[in-house]
Amino acid sequence: MKKNVIGAGIAILIGVAVPLVFRSYWLHVAIIALYYALLASSWTMLAGFSGQFSFATMALGGIGAYTSALLVINVQLPMWLALICGALAATVVGLLIGVLVLRMRGPYLALFTIAFSELVRITLNAEYQLTRGDMGLTVPHLYTTVSKTPYYYTMLGLLVGSLLVMWTVLRSRYGLFFRAIREQEEAAAVMGVNVVRYKIMAFVISSFFAGLAGSFFAHYIGTLTPNSMMEIPRMGLLIAMSVIGGIESLAGAVAGAVLVEFLQEYLRALEMWRFVIFGLALVLILRFSQNGLIYPIYQRFAARRVEPRTVADAEA
Repeated sequence: MKKNVIGAGIAILIGVAVPLVFRSYWLHVAIIALYYALLASSWTMLAGFSGQFSFATMALGGIGAYTSALLVINVQLPMWLALICGALAATVVGLLIGVLVLRMRGPYLALFTIAFSELVRITLNAEYQLTRGDMGLTVPHLYTTVSKTPYYYTMLGLLVGSLLVMWTVLRSRYGLFFRAIREQEEAAAVMGVNVVRYKIMAFVISSFFAGLAGSFFAHYIGTLTPNSMMEIPRMGLLIAMSVIGGIESLAGAVAGAVLVEFLQEYLRALEMWRFVIFGLALVLILRFSQNGLIYPIYQRFAARRVEPRTVADAEA
């Protein structure tokens, strides 16, 4: 526990120091990486810990983004209140999805959430008068300054706070119920776990943080189009980030998102070939390290904490 806190503290200190090292462009990349890190960790909590493989995370982020943007534009709602409302809108939609379909499992849930994501994207594209479709909705920025540093620290604070909440939930008895459902729903139900209730709970919590990430993204990037947020390939990239980092680790999801986003920028000169590299990396990781790159390292680190007792220790 102590070493976990130390590790988290070091990671936060590194994150705080980033604006001192990176210039404007790479600071922008870092902000986008943290945005994807929040989305990836919310998806990891849902899929990695409760076993619900959903393709709706990007769509829920888009719902949060458009809700926040439209409330500011049309209702002149204060920016920070609009961010919260965007997250809550995604939460309500997540609750509705949960009530409707979380009795499903496996490919049925995945297919439903793919259909839901496409439905949301097409609807936002078609509703031109309200969302301006693929022409793009101009969104007021969160800060008036041209500097990206306030945006970076805001996104870092949102990520750290969200991870703390998710980590607390996963370490509670609710987290144990999520893992029990992931491993074997029937056995969990026999032991008295209300499977549907806790699946809905996991989906709702994940939806809130996806909506929060999307709301921030809207007021940072300044222009929203449905295709820029909710295309299925973007959801595939988000899943790849989580898998590469470690699907059973929130820290792994964050590390995977940061790693993939920065590698995308470094390899941008390779154009389409960079996706071939990512695909090959994903195949190799799934073949040789199914828990990603970060989680196995954590397991080995954790295993060293408990040293076996020697005969002399036993005699003492």
